Amino acid sequence: MLYSSLLFIYGFFPLSLLIYMITPESLKKTVLFVLSMIFCALNSLKFLEFMILYTIVNYIAGAFIWILRDKKILSAISMVSGISFDIIMIFIFRTESFAFLRKNFHIPEEFFPVGISFFTLSAIGYLIDIYKKHMRAERDLIKFGLYIMMFPRIIMGSVIRYTTFRKMLRSHKCDLSEIGMGFTIFVKGLVKKVIAADTMYMLYNAVKSVDVWEMSALNAWLGMTAYLLCLYFTLSGFADMGIGVGYCFGFRFPQSFNYPVFSTRIRDFAGNWNIQIICWFRRYFSKPLCELGRGHIYKKIVFILVWCAVGFWYRFDTNGLLWGFFIGLSIVIEKLIWRMKLLKATGIIYTYAVTMICAVFLSGENVSYSLRYLLAMLGGNKVFADSQTLYLLKYYIVLLLICMYFSTSLFRNMLMRSGKTKLKIVMEILSPLITVVLLAVCTALISYNGSSGMILMTL
Repeated sequence: MLYSSLLFIYGFFPLSLLIYMITPESLKKTVLFVLSMIFCALNSLKFLEFMILYTIVNYIAGAFIWILRDKKILSAISMVSGISFDIIMIFIFRTESFAFLRKNFHIPEEFFPVGISFFTLSAIGYLIDIYKKHMRAERDLIKFGLYIMMFPRIIMGSVIRYTTFRKMLRSHKCDLSEIGMGFTIFVKGLVKKVIAADTMYMLYNAVKSVDVWEMSALNAWLGMTAYLLCLYFTLSGFADMGIGVGYCFGFRFPQSFNYPVFSTRIRDFAGNWNIQIICWFRRYFSKPLCELGRGHIYKKIVFILVWCAVGFWYRFDTNGLLWGFFIGLSIVIEKLIWRMKLLKATGIIYTYAVTMICAVFLSGENVSYSLRYLLAMLGGNKVFADSQTLYLLKYYIVLLLICMYFSTSLFRNMLMRSGKTKLKIVMEILSPLITVVLLAVCTALISYNGSSGMILMTL
């Protein structure tokens, strides 16, 4: 059960919120934990069993690290054991090993621990912070269980430190204003997923249906634009839905995306893309490595290695590694050229070109296909446009331009600049009506097409 399913929107979400609202304050955490377990069970009982096991193993590992904190070697062994378990789990479910296990151990088809990439980072960060004595291990299993499997954040993060989450547990409030704001954010995310992402996915599939050896250059660029927009709207859409649900329950999780697609610099694209993930890798990967050596060249190498790790986290294969490598390398090169003021006038253009070229590796089935697709983008098939290009532009150009517009901050900035003008007043009055209409449209589309978890199911 994903956030974009009718069962969640009209069943689990409102019912769980009602139960939570009428629950006494002293029992809210326990009820929220039970509701999170029910959410996992509605995905599949195997998923619930896995999440309980995962939570208990990390809880015990954290407890041992803290108990043995004065015995450095034993504490380190406990930390390595816990992290090894987390890494083994993510490798099993994110690589072809899972297909082997599904076949030989009769694992049900509906079972997949969606969101494992996100709660694995949370668990590893928790264990490292205890080992470094930045915090003590959590004694309350329910509180720690909420950190790992709380349903508003289990699918798409937010990947926050446990100290931050613990503060949220102490200070969260649930009232009508928070619910109204949360519902608006949820519908915004739903629109991103059901309308924008799924439309761009259809366009990307239409382009990909053509043999890459015969693909025109314009077709290849069109397909890659659709892919990156689809990826952005899918990930940011689910992130917004999770944030919106969190608001309704009184938890203000941080923003995950800040309009990265059409940035004026590659560095801005990277910094605004999956913000908490990038911050996690900087904190637990980049910073320790930078402390091992000095010098600008060493730090640049570390920076590129960190982006390789980010890319590998996305795909767990060579393609993901290459995507991260080229993003990191592009930022390093950009920083050198930017000082010479050679790129400032063409920021959006070159950033768009570089990010699309890098996205070829993120989208490709393998390195060979990605290189062949890249050759098609660069005109290697000696065809600039063909009849399919004209057909796709005819049917998708308006939707493509709308998605491109709303992937930027232009509309938000227009509302912010409007101040107390009539436009802002009208938007505030019409906002509830617009939200309801958009929810109705999304409901109709989900009823017709079904809820798709494309791309997300790999994370």
